[in-house]
Amino acid sequence: MPRPIWQGHLKLSLVSCPVALYSSLNRTGDVHFHMLHKKTHNRIRMVTVDPELGEVPRSDLVRGFEISKNKYVVVTPEEIAEVRLPSTREIDIEEFVEAGEIDRIYWNDPYYLVPDGKTGIEAYIVIRDAMEKSAKVALGRLVMHTRERVVALEPRGKGILLTTLRSSDEVRDESEFFDSIASKRVDKKMLAIAETIVEQQSGEFDPGAFKDRYEAALRELIKRKQKGQKPVTAPPPDEDDKVIDLMEALRRSVAKKGGAHAQRIMSQHKKPAKKKRAGARR
Repeated sequence: MPRPIWQGHLKLSLVSCPVALYSSLNRTGDVHFHMLHKKTHNRIRMVTVDPELGEVPRSDLVRGFEISKNKYVVVTPEEIAEVRLPSTREIDIEEFVEAGEIDRIYWNDPYYLVPDGKTGIEAYIVIRDAMEKSAKVALGRLVMHTRERVVALEPRGKGILLTTLRSSDEVRDESEFFDSIASKRVDKKMLAIAETIVEQQSGEFDPGAFKDRYEAALRELIKRKQKGQKPVTAPPPDEDDKVIDLMEALRRSVAKKGGAHAQRIMSQHKKPAKKKRAGARR
């Protein structure tokens, strides 16, 4: 069991229980590289340097907030610890909303919120079951990493899933990126073929089917080099698959999957035969 990243209380009105927060993500399998010297292969040590004093020990470092160029307000860990909000050690549920009301762009990182010890388990279960019966998501606040976050809580199995939410000032206005996209009517034939492709590739979401192929390729590279073998070069993309004509690309995409429905769509939207000009040679 990993160590909790936060401990405190979950509170619904006057009902309260001790809880602990754990990351739901597993990072242990990630490929991490270290910086080495290209000749000695010794691992490089990052050194803390003061422009006037040279190398300085980390014990001499303090935190500073830049208020103007090269001017800082220095704060100590003790002063930071004194900045306490109720959400520093307590998640107070403020309201309940429909999950669909929260735009997906605001959802951030997921965590598991579990009872901390045997005391308060009954209160924890009451809060969890009340959320489950309401079919709504609870919203509260939590101080994490020197920031107060709005968090969403929802029942998950026997426990509670807590997800941090981004604030509105963290999300860029979409119009900055999308307004330049021209409004254009799409050819109905093209749209029908595209809808067929969507239908052909529709299925149920299976997270186990999505593996990090890039990380797997990196591990294979490391494995081969460890054995003294040459890395395998990825084959170049097939030039024959490059289709410039959009309608032709859509037709070929449908034909790739095949099936009776695909054949019907293809026959409905096949290219008309070119008419022979009068007087043309036979």
